[in-house]
Amino acid sequence: MESIAELLLGGTGLDLWGFFLLCGVSFIGSFTTASLGLGGGILVLATMTLFFPPAVLIPIHGVVQLGSNVGRTALMFRNVFREILPAFLIGTILGAVLGANLVVALPIALLQLVLASFILYATWAPKFQASEPSKLTFFSVGAVGAFVTMFVGATGPLIMPFASAACKERQAVVATHAMLMSIQHSLKLIAFGMLGFAFAPYIPLLIGLIAFGFIGTFIGKHALNRLPERVFRIGMKTIVTVIAFRLLFDATSAALS
Repeated sequence: MESIAELLLGGTGLDLWGFFLLCGVSFIGSFTTASLGLGGGILVLATMTLFFPPAVLIPIHGVVQLGSNVGRTALMFRNVFREILPAFLIGTILGAVLGANLVVALPIALLQLVLASFILYATWAPKFQASEPSKLTFFSVGAVGAFVTMFVGATGPLIMPFASAACKERQAVVATHAMLMSIQHSLKLIAFGMLGFAFAPYIPLLIGLIAFGFIGTFIGKHALNRLPERVFRIGMKTIVTVIAFRLLFDATSAALS
């Protein structure tokens, strides 16, 4: 038993309870995101803060989110809105390069404040909701999202309002959002690798988290197909708004401390 625990946990600082707790949260997070569009990434990130320092948290969370989003993309690939992918990819490359060069230079509280304010605007502004974002818009969102994700980890709520505005059906919203986040997390991990982060000690943990996340995604996809479109849209906007206010709270707390 000790040898198995050492194999799973060596170098991570976790015990078995922490390992299985994170696996369970990965399942719940992926189920939530697959069925309602997002929310799971923030849940996983918040739980991981109990176990890892920020320098470890952001890249490890990125691997878990990449696995979750790739699984969701694979299961729903035919629903992806592909026209905006090239522009988003180019923007993401630019943002990741800039973020990698400034990853220790900017205050996280400021980024959280800007991110939360923009999420609320993009979610509730009537003119934005009525428009269909252009390729230039997705280039800009890719650049901003990739830059910010180097600092705060989960930027799915930033991307979601644009995916929602561009797609007419809930399946396309979830699938397109998953593809966009897969692109961002892939490039973020490349950037952290080039910065010298050592992923090797966390590989067994990451395998477990990704496996449980895929199971959650599979079950969540079937829940999404049974969910009325109006309920999905209301649930998605509610989750985005709650996350934005949480970011505002964290930014204010950090500024006052």
